[in-house]
Amino acid sequence: MWTGIVFALAAGLMWGLVFVAPLMLGDYPPLMLTVGRYLAFGLIALPLGLLDRSRLAELRPVDWLQALKLSLIGNFIYYLCLSAAIQMAGGPLPTVIIGTLPVVIAIIANLRSHQALPWLKLAPSLLLIAAGIAAVNQSELDALLQSRDADLHHYLHRYLLGALLAVAAVACWTWYPIRNADWLLAHPQASPRAWATAQGLMTLPVALGGVLLLYGAQGLGWPLLPAGFELPLGPRPLPYLGLMLAVGLFSSWLGTLCWNEASQRLPTSLVGQLIVFESLAALAYAFMLRGQLPPPLTLLGIAFLLAGVVWALRRHQAK
Repeated sequence: MWTGIVFALAAGLMWGLVFVAPLMLGDYPPLMLTVGRYLAFGLIALPLGLLDRSRLAELRPVDWLQALKLSLIGNFIYYLCLSAAIQMAGGPLPTVIIGTLPVVIAIIANLRSHQALPWLKLAPSLLLIAAGIAAVNQSELDALLQSRDADLHHYLHRYLLGALLAVAAVACWTWYPIRNADWLLAHPQASPRAWATAQGLMTLPVALGGVLLLYGAQGLGWPLLPAGFELPLGPRPLPYLGLMLAVGLFSSWLGTLCWNEASQRLPTSLVGQLIVFESLAALAYAFMLRGQLPPPLTLLGIAFLLAGVVWALRRHQAK
């Protein structure tokens, strides 16, 4: 159990990077960020696939189809919605909405489970996590409204659209960990590393389709790219390449590997709550990027989040 928790923590640390990448590359459109990340993921998966070829040969066509679904919805569409939401509404609002994932996933997983934890035992951890999310993001939203008060009407349209995209990202990432855990629990003999690599291999054709879409949109004059944006690497080739490779390796392949290891060891209702590590990591990276210390309300929220996770761990360990 504790090995699974360490793997979930490692996955959260890796996935937190994806929240700051759109802020560091604000002059790159969301589709460009998504295609770059998953093209890197797919290319990294090719040599890894050679190492795991015996394991990958054991997968049936239905398993490859499931890997394609997981890659398309949980990777490509999720990150496209998330990066667009961050660039449209800023970092705080998407963090508010994405931060509800631990509660949403834990509730749905508990509803679906044949060995569900009683709601009275699960409720305290969910309430603590929800309180932590509210406290962390209230501080962020207050700062956002104060900084943009004079331009509130100007940002309202983009803000609302960013909120809708963040909700779509939540839907994608509620579906992904539950379906991924279902497959892993149904195939206990499967290698989590090979399954992560299989998802990377299935992401590659999707990313290549995104590349064709980018070139086609530019040729037809569709507004997918800013005016004057130069393909294939945009205005800052080296930062773009470096960040996409880092996110493709650490956030995509290694993060998926760690999450698969955790999903094989922990109940889905518990592993859903451990996605809170992703929110905490994203928050830490965002404050590092700003060069600021978290305000007191944010620190209180972090304390609530950690208390909720500890409570959940104690309940599941007792069970």
